[in-house]
Amino acid sequence: MTGGMPRRCLAELVGTFGLVIAPVALAASGTRRGGDPSLLAAALVSGLAVLAMIYALGHISGAHFNPAVTFAFWLRGEVGAHEAVGFCAVQVAAGIAGTAAAHAMFGLDTLQIGGHARWGAGQWLGEAIATFALVFTILSALATWPAFVSAGVGLVVTVGIWSTSSTCFANPAVTIARALTDTFTAIRPQDSAAFVAVEFAAACLAVPFAGWLFARVAPPNP
Repeated sequence: MTGGMPRRCLAELVGTFGLVIAPVALAASGTRRGGDPSLLAAALVSGLAVLAMIYALGHISGAHFNPAVTFAFWLRGEVGAHEAVGFCAVQVAAGIAGTAAAHAMFGLDTLQIGGHARWGAGQWLGEAIATFALVFTILSALATWPAFVSAGVGLVVTVGIWSTSSTCFANPAVTIARALTDTFTAIRPQDSAAFVAVEFAAACLAVPFAGWLFARVAPPNP
């Protein structure tokens, strides 16, 4: 990572904004036209957006763009508490701004109340699997092949949206932001707290598992 805290926070803001606005704008465009885009389109747009943001900004902040990822690095002792809190606050604010901007582009109400029910054990299990896969992929790539982080995250998001019961939010900032849209990407506000709790719990599991699995792996060359 390069630069001071303000520069890193700005990178987190831009990156999180980018990965939130893309799928919500896709959904908002469908709402404006009277039909929802396909799940495959949403998966590709989301995966490509996160891939682009990591490539563009990873060298500045580490490209967390996700409070669960920041939490994982805090658990590993690689991010201080002050920086972790700052990153998470910026990520949540950027997610909300991304949702509002997506709505504004297509003439919808700036902030809405999500009406898509996402509740129950199946949804929580899907979200736990998606978040675990995301955090584990990041940590495993950093341990063995750092250049693969961007592609790995993009692939996990793309596959997760298409194949998990929760459609792979895997990001508390995304969950909060999508409680403020009533497009097909939405989650009801009353369902969002459980998703956020599951996302952080999955990160808690991924960190020690990756640490144990790669404990004897030689660190990559700088």
